Amino acid sequence: MMDAARLALQVHRRLLEHYGQPTWRNPLPPLDELVSTILSQNTNDTNRDRAFDGLRRRFPAWEAVRDADPREVVAAIRPAGLSNQKGPRIQAALRAITAERGSLEMAFLERLPLEEARAWLLSFHGVGPKTAAIVLLFSLGRPAFPVDTHIYRVSGRIGLRPEKMPVEAAHPYLESIFPPETYYAAHLNIIRLGREVCPARRPGCPRCPLADICNLGKSVKMDL
Repeated sequence: MMDAARLALQVHRRLLEHYGQPTWRNPLPPLDELVSTILSQNTNDTNRDRAFDGLRRRFPAWEAVRDADPREVVAAIRPAGLSNQKGPRIQAALRAITAERGSLEMAFLERLPLEEARAWLLSFHGVGPKTAAIVLLFSLGRPAFPVDTHIYRVSGRIGLRPEKMPVEAAHPYLESIFPPETYYAAHLNIIRLGREVCPARRPGCPRCPLADICNLGKSVKMDL
């Protein structure tokens, strides 16, 4: 049986061969990414972007969002869903950053030790391990491995992680088995695999580039 680190590296290399080097959208500044990722929770990318764009059109600066009537923020981000939760969380985070730093800036996270930067982000209500890791990886270029629903599902099916491991534990575990230099590409390519080949229902094992090294893929092949 292949150990987890070797399997993770093989998964990464297979997906690079299959999909190529992925490129996400242009990275956002850390504060923008924090807000965008809060908006992304429990919705899709299209609705997240509609809500983010609506918020930026309605308010010229993040200070204006911070100080706005909460009802106006909720209305601006309604396309993202759960706006009555997300609006107050965004405003609370903006106020907390201002109180601690004196202004709305997060560039200092580039200079903090990684775990201190992660803990700082996790201190905000509504910011979990995935949101913190997205800000660290995509905005700040720090080695963090975000685990969304696709990565959690696919990693369990492949056998990259223990089947019953909770999602909170999957973040540090997957970070420990993937080399840091693979985080960016592995994150994006596993998500793509989850969307296009390995959805929650009816996974397409016969056309999966990982079928022969995947626990689910091998079992399906045996059943044929």
